[in-house]
Amino acid sequence: MNDFIVLVQDVWNSGFLGIGLGSIISSLLVLFAAFLFRGFVISVILNSLGKLAESTESNIDDEILNALKKPLGLVPITVALYICTLILPISGIVGDIATNIVRAFVIFTIFSALSSAVKPIFEALSTSSWLTASMQMWLERASRFIVWVIGIAIILDIFGIQIGPLVAGLGLFSVAVALGAQDFFKNLIAGILIIGEHRFQPGDRIEVTGELHGIVETIGFRSTVIRTFDTAPMTIPNKDLSDVKVINHGEMVNRRINWTINLVYSTSIEELENIRLHIKEYILKSNNFVSDPDLDPVVRVVELGASSIDVRIVAYADPVGFADFNRIKEELIFSIMKIVKEDGSEFAYPSTSLYVESMPS
Repeated sequence: MNDFIVLVQDVWNSGFLGIGLGSIISSLLVLFAAFLFRGFVISVILNSLGKLAESTESNIDDEILNALKKPLGLVPITVALYICTLILPISGIVGDIATNIVRAFVIFTIFSALSSAVKPIFEALSTSSWLTASMQMWLERASRFIVWVIGIAIILDIFGIQIGPLVAGLGLFSVAVALGAQDFFKNLIAGILIIGEHRFQPGDRIEVTGELHGIVETIGFRSTVIRTFDTAPMTIPNKDLSDVKVINHGEMVNRRINWTINLVYSTSIEELENIRLHIKEYILKSNNFVSDPDLDPVVRVVELGASSIDVRIVAYADPVGFADFNRIKEELIFSIMKIVKEDGSEFAYPSTSLYVESMPS
């Protein structure tokens, strides 16, 4: 019996790799308690703060809490790992490695919090007129990249890995990569120019005559995604959009109607004047068109054509959507047809008159 007790004590003290079972079990309990406390922090404390933040008018506090959920959840685990290094009787190289792991975890937690805080910071700056949606997206990505580059460099330094020689080696490698990635850098620079010059932003309707017409969804580092009107996404390299003439319908102030209607030559001057007057009265009274004095509608007889008297109609509407603009045009067409009929004229169509002076006997 005594031999068994001695055996149990020996197993308990020697444990695993010379570490006693008591220390191992204590460390496991500490980690278990840390995970329980992490769940308590996220589910109770942060959720309570989230409800408090929802009661405020600002959305910035909500964004900050959502961003810091994951980093704050890492804090109990980091503390638990540090306590484990104190409980476990490790020393020498193993001890140094364990200490470095804890330090690296602390750095990871800090820089994870910094990376998560990038989005709320730019959300707070989004009210600035100079910070467009696409520029905000690019700056967010670049800021996160810089934060993690610095964090990884510190972690590598903790483990004794020198950054200088590594950067020098990557420099030689990057030259070879750059030679084969010229198109990527062209697209990257083109994307920066598109955003910097405010050519278009996500949500704008753009058109390249004869090639594409759709809504901009995202402007990435390499390409831009445009949702065409058949709902299919079109991915276009940025350099192809920077070298062509792009019509940005999203920036237009008004939609313009510029029509020419053709009336028959039998229309009298009085009928022409009535038609012109009634069409202009309809446009001025209609809620479909703007009443800005600088955008006064134009309805004038402009030309005596080959087979018609031509009347030019120019009017401006608000920058409404495609369906609403077609409705406005349809209502105007019906009104013009009604006015022309009521005022005693007709629409002309291309025709040729043949006059015979005499018939051979």
